[in-house]
Amino acid sequence: MVLRDSALIVVGHGSTVNPDSSTPTRIHTARIRKCNIFREVVCCFWKEEPSMREVYHMLDSKEIFVVPNFISEGYFTKTVIPRELELDGVLTRRGGLCIRYCPPAGSHPKMTDLLLRQASKIAAGVPRAQTSLIIVGHGTRLDNNSAVAVRKQVSCISAAGFYPQVIPAYMEEPPLVSEWDELSKYPFVVVIPFFVSDGLHSYQDIPALLGITSKTATKAGQAEVFWNNPHTLRGRKLFYGSSIGTEPLFADVIVDQAVQWNPSWWQDVQF
Repeated sequence: MVLRDSALIVVGHGSTVNPDSSTPTRIHTARIRKCNIFREVVCCFWKEEPSMREVYHMLDSKEIFVVPNFISEGYFTKTVIPRELELDGVLTRRGGLCIRYCPPAGSHPKMTDLLLRQASKIAAGVPRAQTSLIIVGHGTRLDNNSAVAVRKQVSCISAAGFYPQVIPAYMEEPPLVSEWDELSKYPFVVVIPFFVSDGLHSYQDIPALLGITSKTATKAGQAEVFWNNPHTLRGRKLFYGSSIGTEPLFADVIVDQAVQWNPSWWQDVQF
């Protein structure tokens, strides 16, 4: 198996109402393509074009890697993508094609380093010893996979000892991100959304829950939440970052998931 003879498919969710949702996936795909690691590199989406149903027709390669650009394993990675791409599992041989299905990008061990990099970038010069770091996920009682992914990263960052307090917080389940000032105990607070793209959650919902802006803010006003750090709120200095999936090095994580493909990953996932 030679990567230069293979194709890489990066699968994103996409959105019919928010074009920003697919932007990071398209940017990462373009960057990987320029690296000439694979013979072909394309992206496809569940809610946008090109769709998963047509992506095979865009390729000439017979060896194909599929990497979901999702934060965690869940319904889309275990059900929707395999169904739409007609996968038998982690390895599919059909019609002369050999398709290797990889873990979602957000499950890669390098995610911890990316989160630390993002935190350092948006709060440069701030003493870490006086900083609380909050990783924000969606959180829902219908699917706990995103919450599990957040807690895993919090555990890894806490163990690394870079920050004296690392906190998981969610939009829809406790601990709630809206209570960030009660959850944190240091004068500086860094908040990073654990999402693959900047959309309504990171532009609008989370800033409103934090108290940075209101839900009626214009889109231009929403984008400013990433530019005007720090925000002086509730007696703290609050630093708010863009979603982790917008970090340029996220493209390297996508590549690694293909390069390090191991057929046992599917069996190791717990639901």
